Amino acid sequence: MSKENVSPTQTQQPTILSYVKDIPNLLSLAGLACTLLAIYFAITGLYAAAMIGMVWAVAFDWADGLVARRLKGRTSTDGQFGGQLDVLIDIVSYGVTPAILLLSYGKFEPLFLIGAFIMIAAAAIRLSYFSTYGLAGGTKYTGLALDNNSLILVAIFLLNSVVSPEVFTVILYISGVGLAILNVSEIKTPKLSGNPRNVYILATYTLLITVIYGFQLI
Repeated sequence: MSKENVSPTQTQQPTILSYVKDIPNLLSLAGLACTLLAIYFAITGLYAAAMIGMVWAVAFDWADGLVARRLKGRTSTDGQFGGQLDVLIDIVSYGVTPAILLLSYGKFEPLFLIGAFIMIAAAAIRLSYFSTYGLAGGTKYTGLALDNNSLILVAIFLLNSVVSPEVFTVILYISGVGLAILNVSEIKTPKLSGNPRNVYILATYTLLITVIYGFQLI
């Protein structure tokens, strides 16, 4: 192909890995690393460590958005790439991870495949809907935002040390499926991550959950 036939778009298109240098994307990948650890520890049965990984995944998810909004010099393409990366990571963090947690606690019995599928399917549908329509009225989500799933589940999992495993299995199953139903419902929920006060609340909650489950690991 001659140089005359090469379009400007082709010559200026950045490499794939060039986006890794973008700080918000690095934070997104840090959240993905926390998610991977959460999945690993959930499968191995070290649930306290899994809870820490899940809550830190949310913290990094919020952090990438905050940094992206304040970072100067980012192009619209940078924003589009970051948005796509966020969506792909969200399905793993808030759909696959809770589903694996349910499967693991249920000792991978076939009955738990139903609940796990509902959770993953709801997350996929929820993210697809948001990618299509965005915020309702520009300020609120339609359906419960997926990051709430992890924040609520790590709190519910504190009951694991209070009630019997048999009872908690039912609680976890109902909670997971219930959250999935809320994810695809028509309820309107505010965008929490855009409020500075909520950021401080999340930071406090993340540290508190880390300390509580950290003591369980000692």
